[in-house]
Amino acid sequence: MGKKLMIQCCLCGAGTTRKQTPHVPITPDEIAADTVNVVKAGASIVHIHVRDAEGNNSMATETFIETCDKVREALAKNNLDCVINLTSSGSKFSEDLRLAHLPICKPEMCSYDPGTLNWANSYVFLNTPQFLERLGKLAIENQIKPEIEVFDGGHMQSVEHYVKIGALQQPVHYQFVLGVTGAMPGNMDSLNYLLPKMLPGSTWSITGIGRSHLPCLLLGLANGADGLRVGLEDNIYYERGVLATNAQLVERAVKLSEMAGREIATAADTREILGLTQHVKI
Repeated sequence: MGKKLMIQCCLCGAGTTRKQTPHVPITPDEIAADTVNVVKAGASIVHIHVRDAEGNNSMATETFIETCDKVREALAKNNLDCVINLTSSGSKFSEDLRLAHLPICKPEMCSYDPGTLNWANSYVFLNTPQFLERLGKLAIENQIKPEIEVFDGGHMQSVEHYVKIGALQQPVHYQFVLGVTGAMPGNMDSLNYLLPKMLPGSTWSITGIGRSHLPCLLLGLANGADGLRVGLEDNIYYERGVLATNAQLVERAVKLSEMAGREIATAADTREILGLTQHVKI
């Protein structure tokens, strides 16, 4: 078997709604239950956003605390382990609120979006230089590993800048998020541009949005990715017209990876690969 491969599941994201799919977990209890399902299916990382009582995107610190507590309790009850990765994305919220939950919840990872873009040509996905410097330094202080979500080519230069000024530490972990309208498409041309620009010693994972989802998984396997990212945040379909569950998307990624000769990483393997610090024992 080849080098171990990490599978991350992004459970709900900020925008996937119940009108789109009944399978998206919204409440802290649902997120905890779905975490158990995807870890049993083979995920070693779960990426978590939270919602308010109406199901809208939220960055409420108390909701992150409740959700993390319930996720950890559910994992412990089922004798399971995984890496928790909390979002820092939320353009409509204050930068203070986007950071507040991280030192309290003590995740092993957090998302780090190294630039601003016009998401799907519909709204500004805002990440100011000041915020990115604060987020990076907060992550360093709290020993939280940034998952650097690269949507566009210029983000690679931004990563180099934040490493240079000490807001990011090497080795970095790139998460290529391809197929967002207004950013890089989910194809080999994009990877051919991105991969040579990674900093030495880095690790990388890949996902595709919507119809780019499955092609990007296959591209990742063909090009030796360290990780694959799946989940209802990025794609709600198993195939055309068939809605997926998060567990089904993980199970498919596991099967494809094993067919490609890759052993699936456990949470312990993932901590070793990424050099993570586990703050809260599960």
